[in-house]
Amino acid sequence: MTSETRNGTGSLSAPDSAFSRLAGRTFELFLLALSAVFFALHALHLRADFPNHSPWMDWAKYTDEGWYGDAAIRHFQRGHWYVPGDFNPAAALPVWPLVESFVFRFTGVSVVAARALTVGVFGLILVASFLLLRRWLSSSVQPGEQKSASLAPAIGVLLLAVSPFCYAFMRLAILEPMLILLTLLAMLSASYIRPVERGRVESLRGLYRQPGVVWPTLALGLLVPLMVLTKTTAVFLLPAIVWLLFARAGYSLRSLLHIGLPIAVLSAGIWLGYFGFIVRPHFLSDYRYLFSANAYTGITTENALTVLRDTFTDGMWIGRLLYPLALAATLIAVFLTPRLFRVPLVPALLLWSIGYAAFLAYHNNLQPRYYLVIAVPLTLFLVVALESIWNRRGIVAPLHHLAAVSAMAALALVVATDARQTLHFVRNPEYTFADAADRIHRIIASDPTHSPLVLSISGSDLSLMTGLPSICDDFGTMELAARVRAYRPGWYVTWNEVDDDKMDALSPLYHLQRVAAFPAMDDPERNLLILYRLDPPTPASPRRHRSRPVPHLLVTSFGQQPSAAQLEH
Repeated sequence: MTSETRNGTGSLSAPDSAFSRLAGRTFELFLLALSAVFFALHALHLRADFPNHSPWMDWAKYTDEGWYGDAAIRHFQRGHWYVPGDFNPAAALPVWPLVESFVFRFTGVSVVAARALTVGVFGLILVASFLLLRRWLSSSVQPGEQKSASLAPAIGVLLLAVSPFCYAFMRLAILEPMLILLTLLAMLSASYIRPVERGRVESLRGLYRQPGVVWPTLALGLLVPLMVLTKTTAVFLLPAIVWLLFARAGYSLRSLLHIGLPIAVLSAGIWLGYFGFIVRPHFLSDYRYLFSANAYTGITTENALTVLRDTFTDGMWIGRLLYPLALAATLIAVFLTPRLFRVPLVPALLLWSIGYAAFLAYHNNLQPRYYLVIAVPLTLFLVVALESIWNRRGIVAPLHHLAAVSAMAALALVVATDARQTLHFVRNPEYTFADAADRIHRIIASDPTHSPLVLSISGSDLSLMTGLPSICDDFGTMELAARVRAYRPGWYVTWNEVDDDKMDALSPLYHLQRVAAFPAMDDPERNLLILYRLDPPTPASPRRHRSRPVPHLLVTSFGQQPSAAQLEH
């Protein structure tokens, strides 16, 4: 039996020889270098539109970059981040705008700087994914088993780097990339918690006197509230972290309480401190509004099966080859390599994916960007599962070779197909939305008679791209009509048409004068950006009648009227 089959973790590793180790190391470096090249491509054409004619029709490309960075944008453009009555999501989700503010302090406000920050976050996601896989796989080697280098971390990084799905969404300045990074860091921190032997329970004082406990505990106590303050749906990812802690506690609930209680107390203290000292006294209405605007479920007893089916099938957005391959690997791992699930990271990655999929089904708002949070754990699980299939012990040689060749061929096909589509996006950037924003900016700047304040659902994106001040026409704690009266915008920008509720709010104060229209993006419902100037309505003039001659008999002094005989005559 070779060292490959003796390796209990099941790793894509070569036989134990100096040459094979050198060859494996060289191949790993090649995979990482190729990943670095594709990662670098993400930094090109940062001002370009979200790829047009892509498989993903997502509203975020019109709105979310501005909305969730609005606090940072307004802080540097207006001198204050808060606009009463408007949409202020930073009250509940402050992490991303705070990070953007740090960058804008050095670069100024621009969409290129915001997207460059996201690309940097994606780079950290690749690094954290590599370290997470390598650490958990190496730490799962049992006593007496030979430890060998695994190619799974490098392959996982390559699959993420070449993914066109990641290319499209990891270049947008949205919340999901930061949430993914913080989750990976939390899982990595959990791996540094000192394991507790099964059945052994230490006092808290004794436990935290041991090395390798305090710093991971502090890191997790900070990372968990940061996840929730980045995006509240992070609560659906917490079971994955709890499972890793459970594994470090020797799968003992009592030991888990000893390890997890200080983390939970610290996390809750940070979140409660933010809520109690910042949100409740100042921004409670904005905090509640964010939840009320999203606190609905589209799933009912009548459509439950349809929603579950759509949630499952829409996973194809992740990759037409990668997603079904990950599902197939899951089934094969369950039935052929159940020993794989002894590696704590494997159930944790599945809990991450299933937990967020449960949120998607509950919310029933199946936007492609939400699947970005599922794409990363599924990709990492795939490479670990295929590696286990590759080196499954006890399988006869012909079937083993067939499984190995099939696994490598499948991975090669995924890499080649995804790389081709990503390179197509890189070679064909379009700037329809960016050019439309620039032209709108020039028109507004050339008219000193109207306020430069823009009312638009994409207003925050326009602010990020051009510096124009804006308020939202869709979300806000004040009714739109009241907001319009309070802020008196000078311009209105909409997609394709003016909705009835927007016209009802604007028509009492303004006459909408269409100034220009710009084809932009590829969504049939949002592919024409229209600029209206908001003119005060002119007072209605009394109707003028043409003068007519007055009959002689009717020309009388005041109080005199002709007699009936005179009228008859």
